[in-house]
Amino acid sequence: MLYNDWMIVKNVFVYLIGFAGVGKLTTARKLAGLLDARVVDNHWINNPIFGLIDRDHGVRLPPSVWEQTRKVRHAVLETIATLSSPQANFILTNSLAEDDSEDRRIYEELRTTAERRNALFVPVRLLCDEEQLMKRVVSPDRAAHMKRMNPVAATEELRTKTLLFTHHANELTLETSASTPDTSVRLIFDHIGRIS
Repeated sequence: MLYNDWMIVKNVFVYLIGFAGVGKLTTARKLAGLLDARVVDNHWINNPIFGLIDRDHGVRLPPSVWEQTRKVRHAVLETIATLSSPQANFILTNSLAEDDSEDRRIYEELRTTAERRNALFVPVRLLCDEEQLMKRVVSPDRAAHMKRMNPVAATEELRTKTLLFTHHANELTLETSASTPDTSVRLIFDHIGRIS
């Protein structure tokens, strides 16, 4: 099925994976309008905990912080799995690295949640080149949403880490450097149409 706004899908679980600045949240919000989906941005999981502690943006967070974010994530995913409407669509976002065992565990927890719902699970990897990523990371729009990231940290992440490969049959990888969020949304929507 090709891109159109009349395709009706139910119980779809889209997982947008990409480093800071690739356009996960922008893409999620635009796609949500087409899928009538709820967006669960990774900041929903982290910010309730991060907002309670003093943090210096150049300093690593204490490891115990991540145990607290795990509890928030578990509560959110358990609610999606057991209390949300069986017909509801969800779009989740996160930054996950291939060589990080905790990131792989987080991915598996999301995949399992979709499986528990018998949902169509669609992991989408969003990539972006360094030059474009730097423009996005320091954009006023990110600052307005309190998501501004240190450009040095963003560059280091891009240069030293590989975005997680899910190895899932429904995985889609998109290069977003030269495209608009609308283009990404169209490609994701078409992909869902083909596999649903």
